Amino acid sequence: MGIKQRHERDREAVRRAILDAARDLFVSEGYQNVSLRKIAERIEYSPAAIYGYFSSKDDIFFALAEEGFRLLGDAQSAEAADARQALPPLERLRAIFWRFYEFSRQHPQYFALMFVDRAVPRIGREYERFAFVREMKSHLAAEIRQCIKHGLLPETIEPHVVLRLMTMGLFGVVVMRLSDRLGPSENADLLAEDILNVTLAGLRSGVAIKSTGTAECLFDEQDTDLQAS
Repeated sequence: MGIKQRHERDREAVRRAILDAARDLFVSEGYQNVSLRKIAERIEYSPAAIYGYFSSKDDIFFALAEEGFRLLGDAQSAEAADARQALPPLERLRAIFWRFYEFSRQHPQYFALMFVDRAVPRIGREYERFAFVREMKSHLAAEIRQCIKHGLLPETIEPHVVLRLMTMGLFGVVVMRLSDRLGPSENADLLAEDILNVTLAGLRSGVAIKSTGTAECLFDEQDTDLQAS
């Protein structure tokens, strides 16, 4: 290994240590309660030296958020993605939202930081950096339109409302699990599955939806807020 490659490897190792320490601290102590100095102390590094990797605490958060969204979108293998594409439209939609729930189980710290802590900055401040998140939203909307096209969902329903209702339902289960608010006999996985099934059944039944026209979903292009609200 050459000197340049070793230098790049060492820099990446320090950058990784900063991100891991920041993620742990942001989740355990709350974003607004963590300083660059506290992150530096965690990795036994000088606060001034962190500026060689990140310009601010917000910059560290944006790097973590980008990692989290890429994990959410790219974690499945090519084989799993192909298998999902072979499903009927409604089952494919269900599988996509189930992947969202699985992300919360596989990466609870990222989920808590991205979707629960309200003190974090909005990713709309880094609009271009998170263009791929808007692409994720567009893909989800296209899948919902396929369900409408095949008569599996009412023609009158708006795709962004479906996104909003299904993500909010799953959010409830995830937050209850992450905050240890479920009863000893309750199974979060089964609750999440029930939420998906009941929400889809309600939407398919043609029940009147009052939140049409104004709802902004998780990946809205105008705001791109990380929180559900």
